[in-house]
Amino acid sequence: METDTLPRTPARSAGEDPLRAHLRDFYGRRLRTSADFETAACCTVATAESHGSVLELLPTEVVSGYAGCGSPIPSDLVGLRGLTILDLGCGRGADVFVLAFYAGPRGRVIGVDMTPEQLAVARRAAPEVASRFGFPAPTTEFHEGLIETCDAVPDRSVDLVVSNCVVNLSPRKDLVFGTIHRVLREAGEWTLSDIVADRRLPASWREDPDLVAECLGNAAYERDLRRTIAEAGFPYLWEVSRRAIPTEEVAKRTGDPAGCCSVVWRGVKLTRPETIGAESLPPLEPGCEDYGQIATYRGTVPTAPARLVLDRRHVFERARPVAVCRNTANLLRLGRLAPHFDVTPARRHFGPFSCVPAPTPAIEATGGACCP
Repeated sequence: METDTLPRTPARSAGEDPLRAHLRDFYGRRLRTSADFETAACCTVATAESHGSVLELLPTEVVSGYAGCGSPIPSDLVGLRGLTILDLGCGRGADVFVLAFYAGPRGRVIGVDMTPEQLAVARRAAPEVASRFGFPAPTTEFHEGLIETCDAVPDRSVDLVVSNCVVNLSPRKDLVFGTIHRVLREAGEWTLSDIVADRRLPASWREDPDLVAECLGNAAYERDLRRTIAEAGFPYLWEVSRRAIPTEEVAKRTGDPAGCCSVVWRGVKLTRPETIGAESLPPLEPGCEDYGQIATYRGTVPTAPARLVLDRRHVFERARPVAVCRNTANLLRLGRLAPHFDVTPARRHFGPFSCVPAPTPAIEATGGACCP
């Protein structure tokens, strides 16, 4: 259990936490391009492959320092139109601008970061990016602050929260997910791309400042992180993708082996109880439960007219009925995707639902050293 406290505003005094000061220096002054990373944890491949045409519209100084460990941008891009979106640890704003493109001129995208040098790049680029997108004015805003508190963001004001390889840097991941729960509206979603470990990392990893800055040294043990997320009010996760990260060189450097993966998870804030027959149930449960529900994709997402990939376990073909657990049924009928699915009501409890990976997943799913 993490018990240290954090200030409500970015610390800048001589007494600032040494690691936080190191991270400010690493990302604000030392990191010039993504090639400056020494480990394989951070990359830009996932976003570049899916959103390269949008990245090409961004100024060079924004893209040159872009790094992440996957892409937190949902594949159902049409569902982003007009949303208010928050990016935790936005850096120079690459993901913010990509999201702004899909959210359109009526959308709003907020970036929060603790590094003033990176925020300066993002703010400087905002007017030019809006012009290149054909927007009458910028739809982005950038705030200096901590992702654990996000003081500039009001309660229940955001439709979607994303973060790309930043939560691992936080010493208080419980506060990060508590803040995500605070700022999301009911049925709001979050998508996280980050690093998880197959064990609680040894001190040789955790006390190496550069290893922490490169998103490995402070990565959470996956089971601990899942528990933290559940305690914040998100009892169920949908895993979109998983990629093993080579850590052999780190093991040689530290003398301690550990396995790490880059994962993309999605979650939803649902808090209103649901009555099914004589039962009053929370909207989401920790496991997959069978209530006899069927989901049918309408094929109405323009970017996915034939098949929509929700996560590793759910690939929906147009007009094909698919049995789903109650958690997935509630995500599809109450969240952003509701206009694109027909979901039958819950009937009664039939026991555990076996959610198995889809037979033809359109995503990378490597096991590596982490549990699937």
